[in-house]
Amino acid sequence: MQFDYVIVGGGSAGATLASRLSEDPKTTVCLLEAGGKGDSILVRAPAAVVAMLPGRPKINNWAFETVPQAGLNGRKGYQPRGKALGGSSAINAMLYVRGHAKDYDEWAELGCRGWDWQGVLPYFQKAENNERGADEYHGAEGPLQVSNQKAPRKITEAFVEAGESLQLRRSADFNRGENEGIGHYQVTQFHAEKKNGERCSAAAAYLHPVMGRSNLKVITKAHAKQILFEGKRATGVRYAKGATDHEVKAAREVILCGGAFNSPQLLQLSGVGRPEDITPHGIKLLHDLPGVGQNLQDHLDFTLAYKSRNRDNFGISLPGSLALLKHIAAWRKTGRSMIATPFAEGAAFLKTESDLARPDVQLHFVISIVDDHARKLHLGHGFSCHICVLRPKSRGTVTLNSADPLAAPRIDPNFLSEEEDLQVLIRGTRMCRRIMQAEPLASYIKKELFIEGEPDDAALERHIRERADTIYHPVGTCKMGQDEMSVVDPDLKVHGLEGLRVVDASVMPRLIGGNTNAPTIMIAEKAADLIRNKAV
Repeated sequence: MQFDYVIVGGGSAGATLASRLSEDPKTTVCLLEAGGKGDSILVRAPAAVVAMLPGRPKINNWAFETVPQAGLNGRKGYQPRGKALGGSSAINAMLYVRGHAKDYDEWAELGCRGWDWQGVLPYFQKAENNERGADEYHGAEGPLQVSNQKAPRKITEAFVEAGESLQLRRSADFNRGENEGIGHYQVTQFHAEKKNGERCSAAAAYLHPVMGRSNLKVITKAHAKQILFEGKRATGVRYAKGATDHEVKAAREVILCGGAFNSPQLLQLSGVGRPEDITPHGIKLLHDLPGVGQNLQDHLDFTLAYKSRNRDNFGISLPGSLALLKHIAAWRKTGRSMIATPFAEGAAFLKTESDLARPDVQLHFVISIVDDHARKLHLGHGFSCHICVLRPKSRGTVTLNSADPLAAPRIDPNFLSEEEDLQVLIRGTRMCRRIMQAEPLASYIKKELFIEGEPDDAALERHIRERADTIYHPVGTCKMGQDEMSVVDPDLKVHGLEGLRVVDASVMPRLIGGNTNAPTIMIAEKAADLIRNKAV
């Protein structure tokens, strides 16, 4: 088989890119995805994420683990990643967040021309069909459905009002480039009558509607094993489907969209990267590129949790189970019930020090008790709040565990290797606890879990090292730029090779100050124009 473009990975970037490139009927595109179609009821019903996220069993989820983290008392971290068309947008909390304008301006300052805020804003708008309509910051004609929450719980409004009582500014829109404040998230969710309340993954937005195109071939359950080269030019991909290996050729380009873990892994398996990461596994070095798998950044997150007598949220109880049946029926009929929830309903972007130019922590207020990525359950009802460090200084790596293409990569985020990350998280946790203890939210609390009294910094440090983990935003392992550690240039072409690009969150030179799904889709929208030489 030969196509103009072979795309590896049908996640948020791959689904977007395959749809955009195949808009030209003269261009042929093959998309390889290791998972399934990503269109089951577990994906479409937002609250069903609780069945997929824990990875027990692995449903639409790679369910990776990190190596033991010295900064987390030697614990292995958990790294859920989407394994289906739509990728992690099929199993995430659907939060539509772009980050701060200065985040992108810094990309440009680091040598990524055209990736400043003004350069990326048109692609956020192009992607978006916002329920609120179009304005100078938002679009209303794109494939990605961006919606107000369908049925946010009253307790979420109590969270926002508690923040306001502490002089935090209420924000109705966290996507105008300056996101400080407290409020409700918008979500990637259908708002038209036909699919109202369903998750709008990148596949549901971009790919599922165009699967019938004659110039687009989508192959699911296809695990990429190696990029094929002729000299220094990428010419195709070898992949496994079932017990059989196949090859697909690319007349123009091979494009990696596997994400911050799988893209560097496939490069290393193909002989591209640091010699010390490749040759010990018996793999021949094709191209020495020292940045591959380096510069891993992720949002380290710490969660507060509370038990509550209020049952207007998710919990484990007989009354809660009976109520859930009613919510399922209402969601199927109207799309507006607790089944439509993103769980993380309440938002806040805060400065832990008053002289900061932009927020350095983000809060996710969740309408259930969250413990170890929903892998530890608690009887009764309650709520939680996540605190994450938005611009961590710690850097990690992604390398090979073995030469086996079907083996998981070796993931080392190196969490809390920089003291500043710990101090930001301590300050953010104190700010979050003040919100939790303010009215009207305080009245919902029956008991705080995990933490007692008013701990000093040493006690909070112990709690953080015992329980903190990722909030699922790994980036940077194929970073964009012009320095010796960059992997791709500002056109996302791999340095020193031909016919090969990387288009996914791994190209971010620095982690943006927010959730990474919307930025990843933006990257793919811009990449499509770069490939077609139509970039604005």
